[in-house]
Amino acid sequence: MNRAVLSSLAEVDVVLFVVEAGRFNLDDAKVLALLPPGKPAILVANKLDALARRDEVLPWLGAMQQRHPFAEFVPMSARRPADVAHLLEVLARYLPEAPWLHEEDALTDRSERFLAAEIVREKLFRLTGDELPYGSTVTIERYEEQPERCHIAATVVVEREAHKGMVIGAGGERLKRIGSEARLELEQLLGRKVFLELWVKVRSGWADDEAHLRSFGYE
Repeated sequence: MNRAVLSSLAEVDVVLFVVEAGRFNLDDAKVLALLPPGKPAILVANKLDALARRDEVLPWLGAMQQRHPFAEFVPMSARRPADVAHLLEVLARYLPEAPWLHEEDALTDRSERFLAAEIVREKLFRLTGDELPYGSTVTIERYEEQPERCHIAATVVVEREAHKGMVIGAGGERLKRIGSEARLELEQLLGRKVFLELWVKVRSGWADDEAHLRSFGYE
């Protein structure tokens, strides 16, 4: 565990420590040792239905309490909706109420420019299927909003020349369909007319180049 993970654990309101009911191994012990002191921890004993003898649960829970002062025990099976609902009820008691971080009707905290790229990318992968490797991305080159229309220019970035042909398709038909479906969805999202231009460029090894990743908006 690095310092960032430890810092994140220190900031949480409650910890769910999930293990298989009746079991505790060395890896579990290593994780348990990282739990911050003073933070309530709930022991979630999952796969209760897999235990051959239910009477073994109580002695095991007693041994677990000796390992760490858990606030509560929740024996359960994640396959049972009632058990999952009970876990959420227990968890809710440890979560303080807080003001909304965003407006109640907000869909996301990402920009419309980001959403435009994601919509184009979704159409790209859906309409190319297994032909195109997922080492592809979409960047927005131009995003201009006007009261009644929006002009968007996007680039599909692929790693090989052969992938470029897969995206464009015979006679450019596949790229046209990607653009058409993306444009219709963008118009519904933005509530205005959208003019969408799509280009395809080859950038070999872009996914392995930190400078390229940053230029495409990845951190």
